[in-house]
Amino acid sequence: MKISSGIEGIARIEIQKRIDLIQVIIYMGFPKLLIENRPRGIEELQMNLQKEFNCVNRKLNISITRIAKPYGSPNILAEFIAGQLRNRVSFRKAMKKAIELTEQADTKGIQVQIAGRIDGKEIARVEWIREGRVPLQTIRAKIDYCSYTVRTIYGVLGIKIWIFIDGE
Repeated sequence: MKISSGIEGIARIEIQKRIDLIQVIIYMGFPKLLIENRPRGIEELQMNLQKEFNCVNRKLNISITRIAKPYGSPNILAEFIAGQLRNRVSFRKAMKKAIELTEQADTKGIQVQIAGRIDGKEIARVEWIREGRVPLQTIRAKIDYCSYTVRTIYGVLGIKIWIFIDGE
């Protein structure tokens, strides 16, 4: 089920089901985008979810929560990089800008990987860049991960982002 129909800036969605209530919590980095672009967006979303969940005797409650540091979330960061790549910005420049934004969000490390026909070259390749620590082998490390695909005029590119937040 695709809830985010064209809405950008969503980090994650939590759905809590109870006997008489379904609570949908949408964690957004930039909630103003939803309010400014579509003034009736929340009511429209509520009606679509009411049909989707088939809740006749259940109450549906939608709440939008703002994330304090949106670029600490890999989903929002992947959407940012995808937008840059669609606008034909150099992939290295887009990755470095994303790392710069993530460092301002107080993370311990980030790794960004882009794969596919980068810059429209004939052969597909994988490019990645890492800043700080990203201990992928440590089980107790808290690492946020996102895999995102973006369609460009040259083909499909895959973006993977690992963000090391904290943890023992």
